[in-house]
Amino acid sequence: MIIRKLDTNRPVDVDKFIRVSFDLYAHSPLWVSPFISDMRLVMNRDKHPFYDHSDADFFIAEKDGEAVGRLAILEKRQYNDYHHEKTAFFYYFDAADDPEVAAALFDSAAAWARERGLTKIVGPLGFTQGDSIGVLVEGHDLRPALGQAYNYDYYDRLLLNAGFVKKTDFYSGYLRGDHQLPQRFFDIADKVGKSRGFWIKSFKSKHELRRWVGRIQELYNAAFANNLGYSPLSLREAQIVAKRLLAISTPRLIKLVMKESEIIGFLFAFVDITDGLRQANGRMWPVGWLHILRDFKKSEWVNFNGAGLLPGHRGVGANAVLYAEMARTIKEYGFAHADVVQVEEENVKSMGDMSAIGVRWYKKHRVYENELKYFLHTEQETKSILSSSRSKK
Repeated sequence: MIIRKLDTNRPVDVDKFIRVSFDLYAHSPLWVSPFISDMRLVMNRDKHPFYDHSDADFFIAEKDGEAVGRLAILEKRQYNDYHHEKTAFFYYFDAADDPEVAAALFDSAAAWARERGLTKIVGPLGFTQGDSIGVLVEGHDLRPALGQAYNYDYYDRLLLNAGFVKKTDFYSGYLRGDHQLPQRFFDIADKVGKSRGFWIKSFKSKHELRRWVGRIQELYNAAFANNLGYSPLSLREAQIVAKRLLAISTPRLIKLVMKESEIIGFLFAFVDITDGLRQANGRMWPVGWLHILRDFKKSEWVNFNGAGLLPGHRGVGANAVLYAEMARTIKEYGFAHADVVQVEEENVKSMGDMSAIGVRWYKKHRVYENELKYFLHTEQETKSILSSSRSKK
């Protein structure tokens, strides 16, 4: 087996990295391919803003000339500077059910991290806000929500075998479209709305939403500054996040909680077009857009992927305003199913509130960590592995 660090200036290497997941999941009815153009952008050091301040490399494992695994390893310097850490992150991990493949990929990643003075590896966490988080460890028989990772059930075993341990879990939940929110939440929402001046800002067009993107980004940063993987976005990164938001959003489903003219919270809902994306198979053209448009019009699923309040407004009833608006959104637009996506287990208050309104937690994504001293090979051995991978490029 060969572990090879790819040259992202070579299109053939970029395409080989991308194809690993397409080949691995060719017969999976649930896996949803990423857009190939998005993957190429992430691997383009001249165009993606991540590389303005940070670094990443991409590895593949090959047996008999066939790619059987892949891994990206990231040094997020903005994150490490912000949190005073020396952490490497991994992403885009895919592999056949072979412990040797996974261990060799992560040994190479460990050598890469050690060369940069980093002391542990955490992941899967991606390049910017909005990237999927974690490895799916529960819910492998369920359709993935929009933008969320789907993987085979043996991934957890591969990671544990490679020396990783659980860092945290993110839960996703389900609500039926005809579910009735307990009346007390509406009563609390109405009461605090009147007493504290809370109201809901909705949008009629993407043009209107675009004018608010800067303020929404500021709110997002303030609300999630303590979340796993957070670091301040550069201007160019914020532009990519905004472009992604605008591309998949339905303006009327993006809601802001206001106190007079101040934004104090938000609720992001999206029509779930997972089925259309699956049929597009990574390409918008020539007919991928048609599958996506068709699913957008007929989808019965809504995806709640972002709900938050500024710290100063938590615990005063504003959360009830969010949940009441969630229920109204489902009912108003006639969705039959709702996914509440990835609430971290340490967010006990949100998980408790959502359980109280009837959310049934049914999927779990896990983020792992590994101190470099716990990898299977010694530092000298991993340097030898990385040196060997370079010589075989």
